[in-house]
Amino acid sequence: MSYSIAIDGPAGAGKSTIAKRIAKQKGYIYVDTGAMYRAMALFLIRENITADESEKISAKCKEADISIEYRDGEQIVLLNGENVNGLIRTEEVGNMASASSVNGDVRKKLVELQQKLAATTDVVMDGRDIGTCVLPNADLKIYLTASSRVRAERRYKELIEKGMTAELDKIEQDIIERDYRDMNREISPLKQAEDAILVDSSDMTIEEVVSKIISLAS
Repeated sequence: MSYSIAIDGPAGAGKSTIAKRIAKQKGYIYVDTGAMYRAMALFLIRENITADESEKISAKCKEADISIEYRDGEQIVLLNGENVNGLIRTEEVGNMASASSVNGDVRKKLVELQQKLAATTDVVMDGRDIGTCVLPNADLKIYLTASSRVRAERRYKELIEKGMTAELDKIEQDIIERDYRDMNREISPLKQAEDAILVDSSDMTIEEVVSKIISLAS
């Protein structure tokens, strides 16, 4: 039997960092949903479909088979059986992924593929609607959050370390606005699933969060 862990939460809560570490420690597959959307975008580009052709996107996306495997410790994104790791990080693919991800049919197809993956493999998946929509029957659901100030401070630190200029108050304001958008959007709004365990990482290190979730999973 496969085991699935769903981690939801607002932007900047550290979901992907935490999810990747848990997957590594447990030997599970970390399902990089963003990479799956990029693989779909690559498929559509190869079919000569442009970002504004929503009807063609809806029709064609059903033909894409996208999966994730680990080979020699590396995550491999497969598009119709082909390893596309080296092809999905371009600007063109990123722009197409952004445009096509709002298409309801693309979303439906990728959710189906993500559910198929979770049905056969031990997975950790993170996002905003994993426990509520994608994996409603996940074995463990976590709602990972932190105060808007703490999330802003983490982002600020990242930017400063990269040598960029940043304003802490502006970052926090952006985070508050994004939270509002995510929680009030029409399709799959961000909310804590009824059976999810709340983990507030405001005063916790990454290691503490990882070990807490792993202890809940065992």
